[in-house]
Amino acid sequence: MLPNIAIIGRPNVGKSTIFNRLVGKKLALVDDRPGVTRDRREGAANLLGLEFNVIDTAGYEDEDAKSLPGRMRKQTEQAVHGAELAIFVIDGRAGLTPLDEEIARWLRSAKTPVILLVNKAEGREAESGILESYALGFGDPIPFSAEHGDGVADLFQAIKPYVEGFMAAAQDEPKDETAPLKLAIVGRPNAGKSTLINKMLGEDRVITGPEAGITRDSIAVDWVWHDDALTEEELLDGVEPDRKVQLIDTAGMRKKAKVEDKLEKLSVADARHSIDFAEVVVLMLDATKGLEAQDLRIADRVVQEGRCLIIAINKWDVAEGPSKLFNGIRTALDDGLAQIRDVPLIAISAFTGNGIDQLMKAAFNVRRIWSSRVSTGKLNRWFEDAMEENPPPAPGGKRIKLRYITQAKTRPPSFVIFGTRVDALPESYRRYLLNGIRRELGFGGIPVRLIIRSPKNPYHDKE
Repeated sequence: MLPNIAIIGRPNVGKSTIFNRLVGKKLALVDDRPGVTRDRREGAANLLGLEFNVIDTAGYEDEDAKSLPGRMRKQTEQAVHGAELAIFVIDGRAGLTPLDEEIARWLRSAKTPVILLVNKAEGREAESGILESYALGFGDPIPFSAEHGDGVADLFQAIKPYVEGFMAAAQDEPKDETAPLKLAIVGRPNAGKSTLINKMLGEDRVITGPEAGITRDSIAVDWVWHDDALTEEELLDGVEPDRKVQLIDTAGMRKKAKVEDKLEKLSVADARHSIDFAEVVVLMLDATKGLEAQDLRIADRVVQEGRCLIIAINKWDVAEGPSKLFNGIRTALDDGLAQIRDVPLIAISAFTGNGIDQLMKAAFNVRRIWSSRVSTGKLNRWFEDAMEENPPPAPGGKRIKLRYITQAKTRPPSFVIFGTRVDALPESYRRYLLNGIRRELGFGGIPVRLIIRSPKNPYHDKE
């Protein structure tokens, strides 16, 4: 869930233009004539990494409740009552009007928090309007230009506490431990994926055999895993031993150049779609063949899609030199997947069932980490310590300043750092920060996104 932020103001102050800027596209009609917007319009907004739902409302007019403007006003009031925050917009060039003061009186009586935005604030014409706006009683106004994007960083700073407060409260709510784990099994042909599914289910649910490429469609099967080894801490947290899983068996993914048959191409495309759908992806390796380049390509795709990755070495019961094999695969993974370290590596036997409980324990654990949010205090303390221990470089004698950090989202955990001259920040320093997040904040072994932005350029393309 994301917080709702409603934009409110009298007609023609630029609410829809602000809405379009926040959602990054022209969803709302914009015209110089007042009253173009009549119904509430909602959109997914992303402001410098902050994600929320923004609601564009009709211009607030003091008209009879039965008239069209009156019914539009009712819609606006409902939007504000259902929002976590209201952005009250006035026109800086026009200055305060009696209707602005009427809206302010109504907002003060409502329970929704309000921030005041003075739109069309570019140029000296708006100076008097900005000064007049203090009289509305909502604290310091934010000078803004929806047309040119001026004031976006200040708006971010004003909205940020409300969004983070909402997300922290939502994070503290009891988690739905009954939600099925979406677990996809992928790998090269004949690695034992279908055999593993059948062993988990205790029945021959999918066809298996020595021939490669038997599985064509991705098959989703509901399953309940019984955890016989719950820790005392997990029991105190209310974790149930019976945990729902949606298992997804996929077609073997060969090297692209070897895939010529049209049906196999469709099967591989379906397997890739299953990766996008899953929360955790188990990459099956064949212990008799070791780690190959195609395995690393599949693993890289999983990480690029932001999904949790677990490596399962199958046919462990017939592996030769298991200790040397395990260490060799671990080393090759660390070298071949430099963007993510400490991926869980588990030895299993799909034929005997050994290692399945360890695999499932790891799967639920990485999903928990993948879905977690760091408290603002802990995140800021880590960031300050990281800056103090290793300050950003000063290329050309000009210091790069990294000012603050926020966690923008989960699944995968995504962080945004704001600063100046960030275009000159070397990749080595970015890796230092990313490794610190994984190591110090407990995100090892899962994909993490780090975006570094300048407030002066809020719509720079994401990495």
